[in-house]
Amino acid sequence: MRTRKPPPNPDTPSSTPPIPKPSPASPPPRPAPTGRVPAAGPPRHTLRRAAHEFGLTALLLFLVVTAMRWLLAPDSPMAIGNPDLAPVVLGALVGVLLTALILSPSGRYSGGHLNPAITVALWLLRAFPGRAVLPYIAAQAAGSLAGTALGGLVWGAAARHAPIAYSAVAPAPTWNAAAVLAAEAGAIAVVTLMLGAFLRRPSSLPLLPYAVGLATALIIASLGPRSGGSANPARQFGPALLSGNTTHLWIYLLAPVIGAFIGGGIWHTLAAPAQRARTRHTLRHTPDTDSN
Repeated sequence: MRTRKPPPNPDTPSSTPPIPKPSPASPPPRPAPTGRVPAAGPPRHTLRRAAHEFGLTALLLFLVVTAMRWLLAPDSPMAIGNPDLAPVVLGALVGVLLTALILSPSGRYSGGHLNPAITVALWLLRAFPGRAVLPYIAAQAAGSLAGTALGGLVWGAAARHAPIAYSAVAPAPTWNAAAVLAAEAGAIAVVTLMLGAFLRRPSSLPLLPYAVGLATALIIASLGPRSGGSANPARQFGPALLSGNTTHLWIYLLAPVIGAFIGGGIWHTLAAPAQRARTRHTLRHTPDTDSN
């Protein structure tokens, strides 16, 4: 005998979950300093963050011009007469300034890269969206020009002419182009590996701004008298163009990016076995639902 099916009970849960109502749009989360920038969010958020990168890079270059004008110019009452001590003091000062800028509200909002090579490195480490790379680099380059020009305007001829020359760096006379390229690329390759190590352990990210500042200080102190110690295309872009010292500019623009690719390639090569081991461990401890 056929029986009619009872009408569905509205209190009985369906096998198909209800479609949730869309929640009001909320702004994307802010990135950690020099760390992961969320890929979500409309393009206007990328442009806003790039605008903050412009301001941060401009401020950094203005402060670099200011520091070199008062610490290295012969007419300055604060000039450091010891040529071996000057790079150490300048490196420590720039490292502290960079850390402060990364930890500032603007640095926390944009990620505080202030360096096109760092932007490329974070993209290669899959911690930064690819669509934001070019806007960030353009903003950093424009900020370099703006901050350098402002430094020359504020501090006058002493900052615009030799020996300061808008704070443009130059290699030692005994260093050829290949040596400079290798040193500048190697510095960023090491920094890229450092970034990868921090990003792999999110609990350590609060210490990353201090590590970046310390690494920058060491690069300036050790490589400054040799290769120039730039390791940042934005650091040399504005000073070289405004001072006219463009002989080695291509090296300072290209070498850090090469270093980012080298460091990123090494990192993925080293991380691949560990990732495969974690995947095998996960599969080994996942219950086999088909056998039930």
